[in-house]
Formats: sequence, C-alpha cells, structure tokens
Amino acid sequence: MSARDDHSTPATGSPARWWHRLADGRIQCDLCPRDCKLHEGQRGLCFVRQRVGEQMVLATYGRSSGLCIDPIEKKPLNHFLPGSSVLSFGTAGCNLACKFCQNWDISKSRQMDTLMDAASPQGIAQAARDSGAASVAFTYNDPVIFAEYAMDTADACHALGIRTVAVTAGYINPEPRRAFFAKMDAANVDLKAFTDEFYRQQTGSHLAPVLDTLQHIVHETDCWLEITTLLIPGLNDSTAELEAMTRWIAGNLGADVPLHFSAFHPDYKMGDVPATPQSTLTRARRIALDQGLRHVYTGNVHDAEGGTTFCPGCAAPLIERDWHAVLHYALDAGGGCPHCGTRIPGRFAPQFRRGLGRRRIPVRIAPA
Repeated sequence: MSARDDHSTPATGSPARWWHRLADGRIQCDLCPRDCKLHEGQRGLCFVRQRVGEQMVLATYGRSSGLCIDPIEKKPLNHFLPGSSVLSFGTAGCNLACKFCQNWDISKSRQMDTLMDAASPQGIAQAARDSGAASVAFTYNDPVIFAEYAMDTADACHALGIRTVAVTAGYINPEPRRAFFAKMDAANVDLKAFTDEFYRQQTGSHLAPVLDTLQHIVHETDCWLEITTLLIPGLNDSTAELEAMTRWIAGNLGADVPLHFSAFHPDYKMGDVPATPQSTLTRARRIALDQGLRHVYTGNVHDAEGGTTFCPGCAAPLIERDWHAVLHYALDAGGGCPHCGTRIPGRFAPQFRRGLGRRRIPVRIAPA
C-alpha cells in the first residue's frame, strides 16, 4: 500500500510509498530488505523513513546535506559522458551499517540539522542546468532511502534535458527497485564484497539482494551500470574471492560492465585497518581481466594504466585519466575506436566536451 493512495499529507515530512499495515498495528516499510516494522513515531534503521500517525513519511524530502559540481569520473563513472560535470546531491541517513563508511558524517547522521539547504526537485534540476552540468548524481548517502525524492528530481531533470545518476549500494526490494531504476540514466553500485559473511558482519545486510539489483539493472532497464568494490585489506581482497566475484560478473552481467577497484583508507569504525596498497588494486585488476572483464579500473590512486580505457579490439588507449582528470580522449563521434572501429560500451556524447576537471564547486539553490 502506498501512503499516497488513500491518505492526506501528514504534518511532518512527505508521504512515503512502499509500506503496509500489519495485523498487530505496526507499519512495515517495504522499501528495502530490512522490512522495518514501526510503532507510532519510530523511524527505520535508515532514520529518514518514519511512522507518523497511520502512515509513513520521508522526513528528508526537499532538504539537502549539500550540492557540489564534480567530474563524473568521481562517482566513479568512466563510460558515462566522460569529462562532463555532474551536480552531486545527497540528504542524510543510510539503510546499511557499514563499519568502513567513507562518508559516515553524512550517511550515519542522526541530526536532521545537517540538512541546511531547502532543495526542491525543480530547484535541483535548474541548478544543474544553470551550472552547465550534464547530469545530477544522487550520492553522498544512499538514494534508495530517499527514493521518492530522487525519482521526483529525476523527472524534473529529464524535463530540462539533464540526465540522472544513482550512486548506491543497491539494497532495495523488487517493487521499488523497478520504479527507482526506471528513472535513472546511469548507476554505480557498490558491490562491497562477494560473501554473505562480509555483508552480515561489516554492513549489517545481505549479499543476495545486491546481486539481484545488479542483474535487474543490466537485464531489465536502460540504465547504464558500473560497479565499484572498495578493497579492504584482509576482509574482501583475497584472490579466491576476487576470482569468484569477477567470474560471476562476467557470467551474469557480461564482460562489458566496467568494474572499479577502489583503495580503502582508515575511517569511521575501521581506523585501525591499514590503507589498501596499490599492489592490491593492481592484482585485483589483473584477476578481473583474466576472468574476461574488458574494462577494469583502479580508483583513489594515481595509476595511468588502471585509469585508462583501452579498446578491447586493438588495445589502443582511448581515454587516458589521472585520478578524476581526463588527459586524452580519442573516441569517434559514435563512441568507437578510431583505429579499428570497435564500439566501446557506454553512453558517450557525439562530441567530447570537457567539464570542470577535478575542481569541486559548491552550489547553493536560491530560495523559492
């Protein structure tokens, strides 16, 4: 049942979708596999979906924890409008409990006061257009938990010719999954590991729903997918696990899905775990290539080879990068290799137009 079906707007927050009443009087949230069951006034683990009276509301609708212009490569997306600028936007809260969260001050926030900026869907779309951004990314915290807000913003963006990007852990139930990713032009999904043990112990969630999300995006939507795995020393970087993960990606998603291996740095509850050595990223990339993946990248490090898009046909370097900066771009107008004609999978503009490079520019939305 959707709160929008038969209830008026509550005094606090915006009506939420994907919930139903239980026989014992509680309300169950149906957005993600946590299935939080709430009494009056309680919030789900994400902290932004709350029971108010006999309905559920999204407490962060129309409020932002910050907006910035970034290079699209920072999401990271290497095959989606390379070199372009993206307006990055988030709220607060998260439906996972990752001990290694790199954005914990936002995603783990329990203070709605961190949401300083009013940001309507139309205001966000207009800010993106006015700043010259080619897309808006729902990021910083997981957009799954503010799905209604992100979807309304996606509609506003599409009306102005702005594309949309979801940066997410992919922990979402089937019905909202279909509605949410139908609104997204691209997604980077965090595949945090390839064992359920890791997901349970380090994130408080499960692996299977994430794998379902990855397959849904590839096989049932037009949304462009790239995957990121943050390699944490001793926890998810073994050769056996990386072989199993990349074999699964090649077999179930296809060899053309780009995979990013990113370096961990000590943060949040894992301050005593060492940073990922570059040799681990290089090893992971080689394993993935050996398993048949064609586009594998290293992130959070300076690595010329690991940042370059190579033609799978003739091995020519086509897009060379240094971290988030595009140094050289050689694709033809059709997104193909100028040397052998092999088409590179992705979403490429007919002409390469460099955005703002590695600069990160805060954006404010004028009051309505």
